[in-house]
Order: sequence, then structure tokens, then C-alpha cells
Amino acid sequence: SSARTPGFIESSCPSRIFWVKLDKRFLQGKFFSLELVDPSGGTVLLDEKLAARCGYVLSVDVWGNPIFRASVLGCHVANKADELFSLTINIKVSSSPDMRQAATYTYPMYCTYSPWAPREIVCEENYMEVSVKSDVPAISDDDTAIWMSALPEVQKVEYQVWQLIFLSPSGRKKIMVSDAASLGYSFNNTLARVFLRAPYSSNESKLAVVNGVNMNSVSSTSMYKQRWLLLLIDTTVSCPIDGTRFTDTAITWTVPSIIPTLVPQEPTFVSKNISVGVDGQRIMHPEQNYILEHNKTHIRMTVPIGAAGGRLKSTVANGVHGVIYSINLFLEHTWTDVDWHMTKYTVIKPITTPFMPRIPTVINNTLPEKRIFDVAFGSFLPDVSLVTITIGNVPLSPREAEHHGYKVYEITFPNGTKGFNLEVPFDDPTVLKEYVNRNETKYTLRVNYTLHVGPEMKPYNHPAEVECVVADIELPEAVGYCDKENLYLAVPVSALYQYWNLYIGNELLNQQTVLSNRYLLTTNSTHLVLQVPLFTMGIIYEEVSFQRLKTRFDLALRKANTLETIETFSVSCNFNSSEFIVCYPNGTVTVSAPMKTIPSIDMGKTKLKDSTCKPKEFNEEQAFFQFHVSTCGTLLKFEGDHIIYENEISYEKKILPAWGPPRITRDPDYRLTVLCYYPTKERLVHTAMVSNLPTNGSPPFGYGTMMVRSNVADESFMELYEPNLTIVKPSLEPIFFEVELKDEEPNVELHLNNCWMTGSSDFKSTSQWNITVDG
Repeated sequence: SSARTPGFIESSCPSRIFWVKLDKRFLQGKFFSLELVDPSGGTVLLDEKLAARCGYVLSVDVWGNPIFRASVLGCHVANKADELFSLTINIKVSSSPDMRQAATYTYPMYCTYSPWAPREIVCEENYMEVSVKSDVPAISDDDTAIWMSALPEVQKVEYQVWQLIFLSPSGRKKIMVSDAASLGYSFNNTLARVFLRAPYSSNESKLAVVNGVNMNSVSSTSMYKQRWLLLLIDTTVSCPIDGTRFTDTAITWTVPSIIPTLVPQEPTFVSKNISVGVDGQRIMHPEQNYILEHNKTHIRMTVPIGAAGGRLKSTVANGVHGVIYSINLFLEHTWTDVDWHMTKYTVIKPITTPFMPRIPTVINNTLPEKRIFDVAFGSFLPDVSLVTITIGNVPLSPREAEHHGYKVYEITFPNGTKGFNLEVPFDDPTVLKEYVNRNETKYTLRVNYTLHVGPEMKPYNHPAEVECVVADIELPEAVGYCDKENLYLAVPVSALYQYWNLYIGNELLNQQTVLSNRYLLTTNSTHLVLQVPLFTMGIIYEEVSFQRLKTRFDLALRKANTLETIETFSVSCNFNSSEFIVCYPNGTVTVSAPMKTIPSIDMGKTKLKDSTCKPKEFNEEQAFFQFHVSTCGTLLKFEGDHIIYENEISYEKKILPAWGPPRITRDPDYRLTVLCYYPTKERLVHTAMVSNLPTNGSPPFGYGTMMVRSNVADESFMELYEPNLTIVKPSLEPIFFEVELKDEEPNVELHLNNCWMTGSSDFKSTSQWNITVDG
């Protein structure tokens, strides 16, 4: 089948080049090939080897549309007086790769181009072309016809009689034009011009660096010799093969202003005009989008990445998201010099940046009071699409995510990029919740985005985790009160065992603690009420005086996971009590003893077992004693899991003397036994005493208190036992411990020579049990 001027083809003729664009949308999913229709009527299939020699380029523009370019001096182009050029191509389109049942679209093109500069050079993607004027200056009007008749016009002389002389790195080389094609060159002559086309990097080419740019040059002279006429034409060509530099924000393309192989006499060089273009279209005002600068050494064009005329394309490389920017530039430089009068120099330069990573960012725009995660993900070019969002290990399309109660939508930014917004409620089952700090919840949303990137729709995964900490847990507030014999604490049970537990000292408040300490615990739907009798474990006696008790009970609110104390609930009360015994953890004992005897006795004459220990205060019916378990004749005995300290309050009766007149006493007998029970597992606070024994006449040590700490360790001293831990060992097995001086006074040192236990607070006591041996 055949069709003329199909709609999927566009063409133009910028700078003496046929420029054809095929619409990729029409060709999508199809196969195509190009045929060149020779003026004689035959067809030639375009291939890579033919393209470089014949002045053709088959490429793709930055948008993916196939591009075909042809020099007006190319093979199979009909030339009319070096002014009108025509070329016909056949585009074959088929659904199968073997091109069966192909539709053929015939497309004729026409270009007009005039006037020509004496020398014109084109630097294309795959070839270099130089075209020079070949007419000989007239000597006189009469002779002009004779001279011109000798010129090798197309109509009169075959071009094969021309010879090419190359000045190559290996020396001078002369070849017949008929052999040039086999070396990849194309040489021909038109009515008034000769031209040479050379591939890049031929055997006769050489590389040189000019002002920092690599140039590829072929130095040649075209020679025509016929009887008395010798025509030598310089057909040297030189083209840049790099000159591009990239930053994250711009492309810089540099071309030398003066190319020595093309301008032998540099002082006569004058730059006349510089113009630039994109995709074959000349840019009238390059300063609006690009920066064009030129001086004696170089012409430089700076293109901001993303500038109009080029294409930013998203892609994925090694799992990293990024962009590539492509643009098809051309430069036209016209100059004059003494040898050539005028040269027109055109460079066509497609440029693609290297891969530039653009790691997308996840921005947490969550407002805690809304209790909805608001997460923005971007930014991306329009060629990126969101395929799935994985929340809680469940991949969902944006549409499915909406059905799950999430919001997924695109947001566009003023610079043309876009992002994806996601909203997920805090209370969604996929959101992780963790109790942190005192009264806060940390909500964590884990999400994995899957995108299709760029025209190739490459898959890209990006995991993200966003957090929000909200003070949304209400800390319980306890209420304390007292009656005549008990202290009470009422604590709200809401979220109590979920986040916190209650502790009395280091003991968890549970049924066992309540029973063993003789507490009473009641709970209802809102509160837990703990009743603590006055004289039970856990009561703190802040002040104990004659007939008055100031007591406190503390309940610690601790984190269930870390046991960190968050709050201490306290209830404090004053009690009037005429009789009590208080046994303090440090071994102090306070006794308020009522003594209603008949007849009444003198309370000032009551005493403890050690008769020097008298009451601190007394009145007619009551005595108040305070002493330490290691003094006043206190006895010690062990019973089960307890240490029992015992003393006795008694009254000193008047006794009949052994001599003198007899005396009668009516004083009654009075005995009151005082017992203090300490669990052996409870830790008593020990006091340290410093000896004041003189040594060898040196000044005696003074009395004083040293800040020391003792730790029990394992044999390696790498691990210390926890405080309050009961350590059970056979009697002869050693226990390893260390004593650490905590004083920060610079002149204080600790020397531990001997450690022992005694049954008395007097360190001179003879009953001693050694603690340290070989220490």
C-alpha cells in the first residue's frame, strides 16, 4: 500500500539540511525502515555504513520521535544549479519485524539554499562535511568562457578523475576518488563546488586539543589535473568531538572560536556572526533561556538543566531514582580570513547529561491534634506514576487505598513537578503505637511506595517511616485521706495496668503484698482504693514526738516495661496516739508507753535495760523513749526469717536499805517488753566508724564520717550484684566485695586494712568475726 504526505511526518530545511521527524505515537508498537529513492527511480535501503558516507543521520529526538537528517549534498539528492535540492524517501511501516505486509509512505522533500559561502563545513553526529567553491577567478571577460569550459562540471567530466591528497599522521597519501568510497569517504563536485564527507576517526584523521576541546581533523587537498589545468582545492575539515561539561544545574558546551587547521593565518581572522538553535530551530534571543558567550578563544553556551527545548526524563539506576536531561543543540559560526574570504561553520550537537540522582523526600506534615498522618512524598517529574502503596505489608493501589479509609492524591508544585500525599488515621490497625515518656504515645506509620518511573516505566521502591508523638494519655491523679487508724489512697484504674503498675518501695502492689502487709485493697469500675493501717510496713514516720505521729505513705506509679517511676502518690496524716512502738530501718526505736498503775508511779524514774537510758519526755501517765538497737542493753535473737531486737521498760522501785531504819514502799512493779522485728532480707543502713588509735607516735586519726559504698561482686569483679539482693552461700565459700570512697575531698584517702563484725558498737569489743581474709 502507498500513501502520500502522511500526517505523522514533519519536515523542514534549516541550514541546508533536510530535517524529518516521525511521530512516535503513530509508530508505537510498529517496526519501520527508510528507503532512499534515487532520481533515476531505484531505491536504496538506509543502513549505518551508508549513512555516514552519504550524509544521512537516523536518530531519535529527546522526546523519542525518530529523526532523519540529510545533507543537501548527500547521495541520491537531486541538485538543480546548487540552489534547489530534492530528495524522496519511502517510510515502510509494519507490525512484524520481518516487515511483511508493510505500508509504504512516499515522502518527497524540497530545499532551496542560496547563496553559498566560499567554504561551508557541517559537523554532524556521524560525519564531517566540507564544501568549497571550485570556480577559478576570471582573468578577462573574453577568457572566462575558456576557463569555465575546462572546469570539471557534472555534465562534462566524471568526478572519478579527481584525486585526494591526505596529510595524515603517517605522512602524505594520494588516492583516486574512485577508491575513496571504500575508505568511507564521499567526494563529489557540483556545478561550482567540490565537497568531501568523512566519517569521524578514519585512518587519515588526527586528534588535536584546541582551547581545551578535542578536535577531529582530516587535512586534505582535492586535485584536478587536465592537460594544462591544475586545480588544487583545500578540503580540510575539523570538528569538535566533545566540549561538554556537566554540573547538577547546567550543561556547558564549548567550541573553539579559531580552529588552526581551518584558519592558517590567525591575525586575519574576524568573527562575523554566531547563532544557536535547538532541534534545527534558530533561537532569536538565546539570553532568555541560555547563556551564550564568546571571545577570541571559545564560544560557550550554557544551558540550565530543565530549560525549554530540552527534555528532563526520570529514570532509575541501580535502584536509585534520578533524572537525565537531553537537548539537541546546533551552532552556526561565520567568519572571514584572508585565505577563504568567508567560512560558514555548523555543528549539530545532541547532548545528554549523565544520570543525576534525585532522591525523593518524605515530608511529615502531620498535625497531632488532627490525629491523622499527613505525609508528602516527592518531588517528581510528570513522567512518574504511583502504582502501589504498601501499608502494614498490604500492597494497595491508590484506588484500593481509598477503600481502606486512606486518602491518596497528587499535588502539583509551581515548578511543574509533582508529589503524592497520603493520609492515614492514627487509630488505623496498621499504625504502630508505643507508650513513651510520661503520658505520650508514639505513633509510627511504615509505608513503602512503588512507582513507575520515566517513559520506560521502570519500577522504583521507596520505604519510609514517619513518627508522631502525642500527649494523649491521661496520667492518673490519686486522692489521699485518713481516718483514726488508717491511711487511704484512691487511684483511677483507667489504663493503669496497660502502661503502669503501682509499687510500694520496690515491691509490686499485688494480692500477695496486700495480704503480707495487712493492707486492704478494694476496686470498683473507676478506682482502686488501698487502705493502709497505721502501724504496718511501708508507713514512713516523718515526725514522732510525745503523743503525736506525723506519717506518710507513698505509692509509686512506674512504667510497666522499664520500671521507671513516673509519679509518686502520697498521703500524709497526723495521728494522736498515746501508745506506739516505731522500729525504723536504720535501727532506731521510738516507744510511747502508757503507764496507768495504781498507785501511780514517777514516770521520770522509768528506764531501759541499761539503767542509764532514761525517757526523753514524760508526763504523769506516759513516757517517751528513743534508742538504737545497738544500745541500751538491747538483746538480739534470730527467729525464722526475722531478726528480733528486745528491750524492756521498767520502773526503779525504792528498795529498803541494808542498814538504817526500815522503810516501806508502796511502789508497784512495772515491766513493759519492747520487741522490734526486722526481716532478714531487708537491708539495714550500716554506720561506719574510724579508729582513733595512735600509730607509732604519728598524729591520731580524727573522728569523722566517710562517704563509702560497698558492692558485692562476682569473682572477676566484672558484674556487681543488685542492691537488696539476698545472696545465699555455704559458710566457707568466699564473698567478693569492694569498698569505694565517694568523698571528693582531694586530701581524703581510704585504706581498708581489716573488716570485722562485733556484737557491740564498740570496735574494741573482743567478740570479733573477721570478714576479710587475705584482703
